[in-house]
Amino acid sequence: MDGRVWGTRASLCVLVSFVALISTDALAADLSSPNIPDDREVVNVLPDGSLQIGAVNLKLGGFSELATFWRSRNETADVGSSFAGIPFGNDPRHYEHETRFSARQSRIAALASGDMDEYTHLAAYIEADFLGAGTTSNSVESNSYAPRIRHFYGTLDDDRWGLHILAGQTWSLLTTNTEGIKARNEQIPLTIDAQYVVGFNWTRNPQIRIVKTFSPMISAGISVESPQTVIAGQTPGGVPINANNPGGPLLNSGASYSNDIMPDVVAKIAFDPGWGHYELKGVVRGFTDRADHDNRTTIAGGGGASATIPLIPKYLEIQGSFLAGNGIGRYGSGQMADVTFNEDGSFAAIPEIQALAGIVAHPGKGTDLYAYGGLEEATKTVDGAAGYGLASLNNTGCEIEDDPASLCQGVNKRLWEVTAGVWHDIYNGHFGRAAIGAQGQYVKREAFEGVGGAPSTDEAIVMTSFRYYPFK
Repeated sequence: MDGRVWGTRASLCVLVSFVALISTDALAADLSSPNIPDDREVVNVLPDGSLQIGAVNLKLGGFSELATFWRSRNETADVGSSFAGIPFGNDPRHYEHETRFSARQSRIAALASGDMDEYTHLAAYIEADFLGAGTTSNSVESNSYAPRIRHFYGTLDDDRWGLHILAGQTWSLLTTNTEGIKARNEQIPLTIDAQYVVGFNWTRNPQIRIVKTFSPMISAGISVESPQTVIAGQTPGGVPINANNPGGPLLNSGASYSNDIMPDVVAKIAFDPGWGHYELKGVVRGFTDRADHDNRTTIAGGGGASATIPLIPKYLEIQGSFLAGNGIGRYGSGQMADVTFNEDGSFAAIPEIQALAGIVAHPGKGTDLYAYGGLEEATKTVDGAAGYGLASLNNTGCEIEDDPASLCQGVNKRLWEVTAGVWHDIYNGHFGRAAIGAQGQYVKREAFEGVGGAPSTDEAIVMTSFRYYPFK
């Protein structure tokens, strides 16, 4: 096991050295570039609305949003739903509705880019919203919530070599693209819900990514990404375990962080044959805890594919993706568990499948219709009296209001969802774009069989949105 870990570390050193070497050569390519303007040409406003500041082009982006949402169960959540946390019948919130307004998904964005020569391009992109929550955040009199980073990364693109390097925080390489493997062209569901759809594969986290474009039809990439593990299930009795720790300096002291020994390593090949877009992808992960005074590491991962097919080009397309493997829960919108415990205290990676299907129509200019169906399902993972999905769990009180939590120990087996909605431009012109949207969701949460049965719950959600995009 130590050999595999040291092998991973050696691979990372080689990758980082390779990135540094390429970046140094590119930056050395030069301060005497003919693209550097005369000092007198400091700031220009270009016809597309961007600013040319010296040799750097600056484009602004983002939108303001007012979102409204109603849920048939009270999740006590903002515009991002908790699919895996829909309350069972023992929780009074199961019988309550929830209505909220939110402006927190509003975004600000900027792209700065410069061409060192006709082949070499540098860029930095930042995007932020206001879905962070500090210790004093509340909704009583003033909505005192915090900005948060969605994306913040730099890129180096070399057209001669078809080489693209990205370093910073953005979508995981596992997230499906619309074309090739390019930043800012990810195929994100059109939902108003900030948690998107059950079955959608994504994270947004720090990473180093290298992509090679072999031809207009074939691209391949590899990314090393910041790890984090979702842990659940019954721990073994009598075995001391350290698997999570509260945050230290510059981390959230109120949150728990897993003991990760290696980054997630993601690889992908994309095909664009001229009709549709297709991907093959996979991820390798390492899970570590300290059990019975010994460090234990488990290697796991999974693989999958995705496709986007234009049934009627520019008018109707279908989308589909799936991911299957062990320890992949983190990469689904439902946030199912990655690992549970063996009897010796070591981690056992939980087998899971994630799938998403969608159809998007553009019946008229400025109108988008969409429908998605998604599934995330875990497999029972049990070792003696430890594990995930134990038949001995007490579920007798899951349908009885105000029963203590100890009488509703059900753990998630399956999540599925169907969602449909519409976006329509009410203005699109010189002053930007204004759009309204509406969607309906139905989500089902099902638990493993235990003493007293297999509890389940469901939820209906209705959302609306008004957005203004001043910079198109």
